Amino acid sequence: MKKTKGDRIFDACNYLVLTVLCAACLYPLLHVVFASFSLADRLIAHKGFLLGPLGFTLDGYKAVFGDASILRGYLNTIVYTTLGVAINMVMTVLGAYTLSRRSLFWKKPIMLLITITMFFSGGLIPWFLIVKSLGMYNNLAAMLFPTALNTWNMIIMRTGFQAIPQDLEEAAQIDGANDAFVLVHIILRLSKAVLAVIFLYYFVGSWNSWFNAMVLLQERSMFPLQLLLREILVMNDLSATASTGMGVSLVGGQVSTAYRELVKYCTIVVATFPIMCIYPFLQKYFVKGIYVGSLKG
Repeated sequence: MKKTKGDRIFDACNYLVLTVLCAACLYPLLHVVFASFSLADRLIAHKGFLLGPLGFTLDGYKAVFGDASILRGYLNTIVYTTLGVAINMVMTVLGAYTLSRRSLFWKKPIMLLITITMFFSGGLIPWFLIVKSLGMYNNLAAMLFPTALNTWNMIIMRTGFQAIPQDLEEAAQIDGANDAFVLVHIILRLSKAVLAVIFLYYFVGSWNSWFNAMVLLQERSMFPLQLLLREILVMNDLSATASTGMGVSLVGGQVSTAYRELVKYCTIVVATFPIMCIYPFLQKYFVKGIYVGSLKG
């Protein structure tokens, strides 16, 4: 079809708006990356947009990777995220599959009770007292089980499971398949898009989580990277790091403001890098997974 003048103007406006939105989302990330490679004194003196590194140095990354507390926090985050996401996915799949069954007894009342938890809770103090009374304080369980299931994610996955034709399950059951076989070999294989989206939600949420660690962890050696990053960024405290590989102490404000800024940018890049690596591989499932998971109520 030949486009009219109005169509061309509309397309041009669309491209312009999308380009501006893309630049607005991409530039902050590029700014942090450029700043992490810049010279500290030139970085602190620079004002305005940063369109490239101001010089080149790896001193900030040497400080980050040369510090034992940051590396330990990075390892803690990897452990918490790996185990936590595995538990999240298992619990969400089991809950969604059960709630997607048409034969579930009292299905609507159960869904109503589950939905209520999305809007109302007992509050932070009762939650903390319950978690502590169950022995999940200052240990690995504190970072895994209090957030084992997200109601919203389970509802999205349940809706995705319901979109699968019932005939496939009935045919498998006629051939003697039980619920476990139907779930593993039929439901999950046909729900890759929804599974990828929910996995991404859990992964990003777990990787960026710091509040539960702040409330439930007491030993600093168990702190995840994000909690240390919060101390560096929000509280302007570099005591989270002990000493750099270059022999420069970061404790007690003994480093310059410029060097502090450089370490902050480098820490942000290190903390964000896994998300930037995993997202491109799951992005193709994102829109499709959300669409499938929102077809039915």
